[in-house]
Amino acid sequence: MRPDVALRLPFTGRWRVENSPARRVPSHGTDLMGLRYAIDFTGVDDRHRTATVRDWRTVLATEPPERFVAFGRPILAPVSGVVVASHDGEVDHEARRSQPTLVPYALGQASRLRQGVAAVAGNYVTVRDRASGTFVSVAHLRNSSLLVRVGDEVAAGQQIADCGNSGNSTQPHVHVQVNDTADFSVARGVPITFERYRERVRRSASTRAVERGIPGERAVVEPLE
Repeated sequence: MRPDVALRLPFTGRWRVENSPARRVPSHGTDLMGLRYAIDFTGVDDRHRTATVRDWRTVLATEPPERFVAFGRPILAPVSGVVVASHDGEVDHEARRSQPTLVPYALGQASRLRQGVAAVAGNYVTVRDRASGTFVSVAHLRNSSLLVRVGDEVAAGQQIADCGNSGNSTQPHVHVQVNDTADFSVARGVPITFERYRERVRRSASTRAVERGIPGERAVVEPLE
């Protein structure tokens, strides 16, 4: 197995961890498209809510992505390197928290996989990490928010886009994965760790500072100063 690739958290502020490889591998239930060690982060407010509004649509229907805390937040490069792939133009679709909308969406998963990378990743940026030579991708970015293009040099912590709800996404969040190639169709996942973050474990009032690690499922994290 290749050594873990060290990343910076691709954001500022507080975010909740979903589909962590600390919980299971493959983290997303499949090795397809290099997803083996991928991780998701959903933006939260000071009360750890992903959205500040709950109404009849939350229970019965879809919701506009603008009501979610993560939508439009800056997304930062997790590593320094060169942009080797990017895609823009996918719409930010309605979000889903209700069972009546989540069930049919889940049933459409296989169809989205057959449609290819854009239907799954939505808008994305892939950077070849200068330190490890691996390919680091961030996905589900906001339509028309990409600030970089193929061939650009980026520095870790530089804003590259905004958080969106494009591709295979039930609510605005950012997806991060590291692969051995930029070609998602044949990519193999590479283990990851994150550097210098504060973590609040689920159902705990205490936090801990982590110099390097992988945050646990449903933990709330934020970068250390």
